[in-house]
Amino acid sequence: MTTNKTTISSLVEICAQKGITKIVLSPGSRNAPLAIAFNRHPQIQCYVIVDERVAAFFAMGMAQQTGKAVAIACTSGSAALNYAPAIVEAFYQKIPLVILTADRPVEWIDQGAGQTIRQRDIYKNYILKSYELTQEAKEGTDDLWYNDRLVNEAINLAHFPKKGPVHINIPLREPLYDLVNKTKHTPKIQELIEIENTLPDSVFKKTKKEWSSAKRKLILCGLMDNNEALNNALEELSEDTSVSVLTETTANLYSEKFNPCIDRLITTIEKKEYKKFTPDILVTIGGAIISKKIKAMLRTMQPKLHWHIDPTGKEMDTFQSLTQTIPVRPDYFFKKINDLKKNTKSDFQKTWKERNDKTRKSHERFLKKTKFSDLKAVEVILKNIPKGSNFQMGNSSSVRYVQLFDQRQDLFYNSNRGTSGIDGSTSTAIGAAVASEKPTTLVSGDLSFFYDVNALWNSYLPSNLRIIIINNSGGGIFRIIPGPSTSDELDDYFEVTQQRTAEPFAKMYNLTYQKVNNIKDLEKVMTTFYKKRKRAGILEIFTPRKENDKVLKAYFDSLK
Repeated sequence: MTTNKTTISSLVEICAQKGITKIVLSPGSRNAPLAIAFNRHPQIQCYVIVDERVAAFFAMGMAQQTGKAVAIACTSGSAALNYAPAIVEAFYQKIPLVILTADRPVEWIDQGAGQTIRQRDIYKNYILKSYELTQEAKEGTDDLWYNDRLVNEAINLAHFPKKGPVHINIPLREPLYDLVNKTKHTPKIQELIEIENTLPDSVFKKTKKEWSSAKRKLILCGLMDNNEALNNALEELSEDTSVSVLTETTANLYSEKFNPCIDRLITTIEKKEYKKFTPDILVTIGGAIISKKIKAMLRTMQPKLHWHIDPTGKEMDTFQSLTQTIPVRPDYFFKKINDLKKNTKSDFQKTWKERNDKTRKSHERFLKKTKFSDLKAVEVILKNIPKGSNFQMGNSSSVRYVQLFDQRQDLFYNSNRGTSGIDGSTSTAIGAAVASEKPTTLVSGDLSFFYDVNALWNSYLPSNLRIIIINNSGGGIFRIIPGPSTSDELDDYFEVTQQRTAEPFAKMYNLTYQKVNNIKDLEKVMTTFYKKRKRAGILEIFTPRKENDKVLKAYFDSLK
């Protein structure tokens, strides 16, 4: 048996036929027909998470790992607004989500009915498209045909031409719990043929000429999924001595020929040296760039040409120098460049590589003698994460510290850098661990962890998950960045000094818990932290609040 709401049973069947096999539901009454229909469909796996904000980030973590849309469904009213942080993150990360919000009948909006708000287009600023179904569509009517068509379109749009979140608002009248044996209606499935943009020679002619004549080309790689074809194309391209490749950890690209650790490297570049590091052509690929230093430097340098490669054609003028957006896949574009079989003699790649090698040696010397701190803790953590792991980085200082260390080829780096908020890092990591089944490590700051502690309030905490909290007693990032660190309001209004610990939460949710406050104990506990166990584990590292910023500043001084 299933819900007697034909529109809902049809929606669920379309989801299943189009490959949506997972949905995260939050309890409620108005969305009862959705819960009943999804739960009783044999091809769909349901997860139930009470907190809608957690539920949405959890679903995003699953979709992040699989590349396939995950559905979320909630009741009417403010529940829908709780989805917003994850939706905006998914929008800027280009992660497919299908958001289903149950709603009160349209005639009761703004008429004093309970749990009733204006839900139509509620996410309009950060959604690929919003849809609203007609209520109480009957079998054999145009209304049902219309609803089926909208559901098909929404799911197609979540995957192509851009990936991202789509919203379907569903007004429902009572009764909500009535059942039927089976609906007679069989929805039509509308397939979308996905095609890829190409660059005909006539269009590529100018690009080819500019590339061949340029003696200094810089490729900057932002947030992306693993892409072996792209990695190989960039490695081949690096045979050209006029090409230098800069990668962030979240780009998930690795080669001895590339330059990772951007902040570490460019800290040593003085303004009087800018000329020899300035590219004739800057090529950017991927999503958001973490490094504020590279943004500031390139805005000052103003390369003559800036090409942004994005298959969706999204224009991104981060460095105020954009001259061309090329709407193709980056691996396809660089393969065409490689097909030119013409390398330009230049010392540009050598200039960047020598500086990278020099700063790496300075980095290693400093780490050998530095005292226990956030920086030292991250070094130990990165050495001990199991091979082949999914590595989730919290925002603010966590991801920035990781950026200072050479990337490991055997890890998949993830971070919620679409909007860079601290909310949802733990929820995302849990969803990712559930979907990937790989060893999954989250490194989070204390405020980020406590902010999202409801992430632990569910039945799906997998044994492959390890949470490492670097507890520096507040928002340590505000002791690092200019401005707040010299303000009288630092402790109470920016850093928000606190003395909490994660131990009570570990006990509450029956998770293994360990804590350390020195380097010797940290190195010791890391040897056993990843041993196979039945429950997820938490390791809390307490670092010296008033020393961390001093260590980091000394670190950057040592590089110079």
